[in-house]
Amino acid sequence: MAPSFIKDSLSSFNKKDLIKHGLPSMAYTSEEFYKTECQTVFSNNWVFVGFDHEFNEPGDAVPVNVAGQPILLIKSVSGSLNAFHNSCSHRCLKLVDEPCNVGSMLSCPYHSWVYNLEGGLCATPFFGGSEHHPEGFNMLEHGLHSVKIAVWHDWIFVNLDNECEDFEEYAKPLIDNFQDIDFKKIKPVATLDFGEIATNWKFLMENFIEPYHVQFVHKTTTSQPLEDHYTIVDGVCVGSAIDLDEDDKVEGSLSVSSRYLTLFPNFIIGRYFPDQIGVYLNVPSDSGHTLQKRVIYTTDGKAISDKSVDEIKKLWWDVHKEDHAICEKMQLGRLSSVAKNGGLLSPYWEDSVRAFQQMIADSVTK
Repeated sequence: MAPSFIKDSLSSFNKKDLIKHGLPSMAYTSEEFYKTECQTVFSNNWVFVGFDHEFNEPGDAVPVNVAGQPILLIKSVSGSLNAFHNSCSHRCLKLVDEPCNVGSMLSCPYHSWVYNLEGGLCATPFFGGSEHHPEGFNMLEHGLHSVKIAVWHDWIFVNLDNECEDFEEYAKPLIDNFQDIDFKKIKPVATLDFGEIATNWKFLMENFIEPYHVQFVHKTTTSQPLEDHYTIVDGVCVGSAIDLDEDDKVEGSLSVSSRYLTLFPNFIIGRYFPDQIGVYLNVPSDSGHTLQKRVIYTTDGKAISDKSVDEIKKLWWDVHKEDHAICEKMQLGRLSSVAKNGGLLSPYWEDSVRAFQQMIADSVTK
């Protein structure tokens, strides 16, 4: 059950006014609210955690943080990805601290308990004194605890809820928007690692979802008129889009037909016609900080020159830095007493933001 202070804080958000309020300031500034999100939003949904192309060999292992818990992604001998709680079954030590290749076996650095890449326990040196296996100890019952995992093309999702629905059923509203793409031809061509941004993770999501800010914040980097945008609200998939003619293209700026889509809670994918996709990984550190990186893909399987890659990277770096500056100011603005009730949302341009915020409110109050 949600803490009473969270339910009370959502009173303005839940009002049936024509012009809706946004989430209250404490949804972005309170560590207690963030802890509640960890126990609900990030524990009960499919959470985006990484990129499959970064796992090249069996034994490649990447530790991630989900809902405040250490999780380990690891490539098996068969080539599939597994996810486990990053905790030894013996004394619960965090097994892997940094991305690495663990070889054919994963060994705990404390007492050398050994696991295979499928999570099975293989060795417990001297656990029973001179005997490695004490009487009554069943090795099969003490392997690593698995976490549900799904890989959709290059994108890795985990769900801490063992009773959750299958990923493809959950993500159907998003997947249906990409029926015309041959994902076998997508190719990662660049990664932008932005490190830590001084803003709540939801501001980065909301900024991507709404088109209202584009002509004001990105007037030097994009050419996408506000009046040509429209919003998308389809269950757990919300965002916006714009359809432009080829004649509208402006060199050196973003001026193409685009889809800006999200999958609740933290997956962001942008499609830029005719041949580019960008996917963002947002990982909250706490209520006021988020780690972000973006991987850029081509969609038609064609080779792309180093010069073109550099131009794409520069454009997106500049666009993101504009967004980051705004989101950090949003975070600071929420410290004001007048921000308590969350400000106002445009019923036309920010209905997608409202839908995202409604999913947050519903999750934390269940």
